[in-house]
Amino acid sequence: MTYRSSLARTALFATAYVLATVAGRMTVMDGTNLSMVWPAAGVLVLWFCAQRHSRTRWADVVALVAITAVVNLSTGASPRLTLVFVIANLSQITLFMYLFHRWQPHLWGAGGRQELTRLRDLWVLLGAAATSTTLGAALGTTGMWLINGNLAWSSGAVWLARNTASVLLIGAAGLRLSYSWHHRPIGWTWGTSWRWAAELWRATRWWRAAEYTALIACSALAYWFAFAATQGLPVAFSLIAVTVWAALRMPTTFVVCHDLAVGTVAVMFTLHGSGSFAEISDHATRALIAQLFVGMVAVIGLALALGRDERAALLFQLSADKADLAAQKNQAQQHGKLLTAIIDSMADGLSVIDADGQVLLRNAATTRLLGGRTSPGDKVASSDYYGLFHLDGRPMAGDETVYAQVIAGAEHACGEMLVRNPDVPEGRIVTVTGTRLVDADGVPRAVVVVHDITAERRHRDELTAFAGVVAHDLQNPLTAMRGWTEAAADALQDVPPHPSVTEAESSLLRAQRAGTRMRTLITDLLDYTTSRDAGLRPDVLDLTRIVTDIAAARADAMIAATGKAPRFDIGGLLPVHADPTLVRQLLDNLIGNSIKYTAPDVTPAISVRTAMTGNDRVEVTIVDNGIGIPAGQHEAIFGNFHRAHAASGYAGTGLGLSICQRIVNRHGGSITAADDPGGGSRFVFTLPSTGPTASSATAASPGRTAVTSG
Repeated sequence: MTYRSSLARTALFATAYVLATVAGRMTVMDGTNLSMVWPAAGVLVLWFCAQRHSRTRWADVVALVAITAVVNLSTGASPRLTLVFVIANLSQITLFMYLFHRWQPHLWGAGGRQELTRLRDLWVLLGAAATSTTLGAALGTTGMWLINGNLAWSSGAVWLARNTASVLLIGAAGLRLSYSWHHRPIGWTWGTSWRWAAELWRATRWWRAAEYTALIACSALAYWFAFAATQGLPVAFSLIAVTVWAALRMPTTFVVCHDLAVGTVAVMFTLHGSGSFAEISDHATRALIAQLFVGMVAVIGLALALGRDERAALLFQLSADKADLAAQKNQAQQHGKLLTAIIDSMADGLSVIDADGQVLLRNAATTRLLGGRTSPGDKVASSDYYGLFHLDGRPMAGDETVYAQVIAGAEHACGEMLVRNPDVPEGRIVTVTGTRLVDADGVPRAVVVVHDITAERRHRDELTAFAGVVAHDLQNPLTAMRGWTEAAADALQDVPPHPSVTEAESSLLRAQRAGTRMRTLITDLLDYTTSRDAGLRPDVLDLTRIVTDIAAARADAMIAATGKAPRFDIGGLLPVHADPTLVRQLLDNLIGNSIKYTAPDVTPAISVRTAMTGNDRVEVTIVDNGIGIPAGQHEAIFGNFHRAHAASGYAGTGLGLSICQRIVNRHGGSITAADDPGGGSRFVFTLPSTGPTASSATAASPGRTAVTSG
């Protein structure tokens, strides 16, 4: 809100407050300056609620003080009495704004953005109005007593009643209308408003329009009858009927306006000496009774209307919740059907079994993998019923199954078994994985997954056969060629020196080196294929023993070749759960590279350490003092046939680190290479840990092993 627009709103509300104050002063009943009504109290509430966040609040206060002083002085009030009214009005509006914001900060006008729609909002508005006007009445009555020397509690009661009724009627109507004004549609104009009203009237059903007309006519007739036709008869109570009619049938904003209209009519009749209230001779009592009637009409109308709106909102919310619940139920059913379809379409068998052996869930693949054997009565049968055997042919006992291990307390269990029964005479090899689940009552259940590895085992057997062919059919010709070249070289030793003999010896030497390279390449290719395709057979491995064996073998080989022995620093290594053959190949490749890629005049020094990571894996670190890795090739060295030092004369096929990476990846880990700060290279890779026992491995083997010779 700009500074200019704030001042414009101040001027607008100040004008309305002037008119309301003049109207109130025109209802003064005697020389005590006691007014029957005071609409200025309601206008003042709307004024300060609308300007709550204004940048010119000081202008509002100044305008309020000036208007109160000028109007009261010009209508016959003394300067001292005018000062009392100024103090009372300022105190009253200050307390009202504080209480209104404190009790209902979410309401429009109290600092929030919600409309006055709940029954609680009415009681808050009424409570804030009554409390603040009580303060104003106390200050005003006390001031008049100090000035006039006459303490009239009836004047205080009239002040309280008329100001509370004014805030309740004008305040409620103004707050609802101002909320609608601030939330009008974008592009709204007075022309569109009239067109919208005309369209709404045309769209209104004839009986609804007739009811509006009947209500207005009956209200006018009832108030004319009560205040004009029946002079002096106490029949004003019957007028509550039209208020109840309006509150139960009409929109709340219409009800507020109806209450304001009929309240004004009742006061006007009383001021003109007509109606049962005008028969009261005491001015203060007459004003008090009239304002109590107006306040009662306002409270009854608003309470019924807001209660109806709140009930309708709750019913709408309940129906919406029911719709959401139905939608969620339908979604859950669809999700359940989808989940069932997914489970039934799985190639792996899935079953959920409770501690009593009752099968709670089983898909079709489970029955198929078990040779079509369905559990009788949906309960787990004995192992011989399904035809379960160990891979070596021994029958599997009931307590050896994965299900039995999980129910016995294991969180996870896995194993391989052979299924052979009349329905599967050729046998089927499967892996079984079990996971323990505990429901809300603490009852254990086993989730069992069965995977067919018959084809994989057959493929591994074929791979083993291929390895035998490679080892025999390809290695034998190379061995024969190497033998003949060595024999030819030995024969040339006895031939006298001649240029042709020298050339023949050189050719034989090249042939021997080519045969050696081919043998190495065949071995590496076989290892590379094995590291990719061979089935994993994980077991608990003692890394300290494996690394020590490899270090001793490498030290013996280097001593035999060069006469020098490498130095090994092997810490107390943590055990891992991995394939023994592949892990040995992994460590042998890395340690062999550390020895091979060392400067000729440097004694190789290799350090091996382990540590636990946060995800239950063992991190293995191998550090050497070799020639290091060329810049920018720390990731490329793991590529197939990549040789980082091909131009430096170091032999190799470029498959060693590819094999290492493949082995680590197959175990779910990662491997990286980096430069060691002390010179050389640092290789770090991870392998699965053995579980809770891994944490105690360091204590079990805290020492270090130094290997220098075999």
